[in-house]
Amino acid sequence: MLTDRVSLPAPTSEMYSRYKNAVPFPHLVIDNLFPTETLEDMLEELPPLTDDKWVHDRNAQSVKSNFRSAVDLGPKGYQFAAFLNSAGFLYLLSEMTGIWGLLGDPYLGGAGYHVVPAGGKFEIHADRNTDMNTGLFRRLAMLTYLNHDWDPALGGQLELYNDDATKCEKVVEPIFNRTLIMEIGDKNFHAVRPVLSDTRSRMSFATYYHTVGEKDFKAHSSIYAPTFYQQKEPLGRRLAKDLLPPIVLKALKSVK
Repeated sequence: MLTDRVSLPAPTSEMYSRYKNAVPFPHLVIDNLFPTETLEDMLEELPPLTDDKWVHDRNAQSVKSNFRSAVDLGPKGYQFAAFLNSAGFLYLLSEMTGIWGLLGDPYLGGAGYHVVPAGGKFEIHADRNTDMNTGLFRRLAMLTYLNHDWDPALGGQLELYNDDATKCEKVVEPIFNRTLIMEIGDKNFHAVRPVLSDTRSRMSFATYYHTVGEKDFKAHSSIYAPTFYQQKEPLGRRLAKDLLPPIVLKALKSVK
């Protein structure tokens, strides 16, 4: 039903297996899921960060910007958001994740366009488990990256951590038309590395998906890892591990 709107690298049954067995928690990374033209059109209609449509978060935990309201989306952004909240796409997500009865969020609470500017970051945290407008139980987060020619040296990678936030288990590069789907949970910690460019911003389009809360459901906001866990290893060393071949790393350690 969606073959003209999305492109999967494997059948949904295989995607489900990848999702459930992913480390450190259930997630999928899918490249070129959406038509390139769709995302290009969305980029063209984005207003500058000086526009009053943006809300800017600047605090110790995060430096980022997002749209003030879903009402401010341009025509292409509105069409994309409507598709991501459509019944067909919700069924597709359920087949890939095993979470049924998913409900979208046309209001895009905390979602929509996300921009992490030069020097911006998002410290280690687990997402809040509820939608503040509807009270629904957040189950999935989906990010589609909008960054052309993104070099790893620019930073901005998404880090996925183990369940006590002491170790980064996976790094996701925020390249153009890469989509991350991840399960929301109290121990599903993740972070965004600082953007190291003076001129580039890291851009994505975020969507959250929900179900009705369970009996023992207790709403909470984002859970941040204790500060003594954060940046245990210098960023330069973390980047070197991602970018340099093992033989070079071994040689550098020997020299040290």
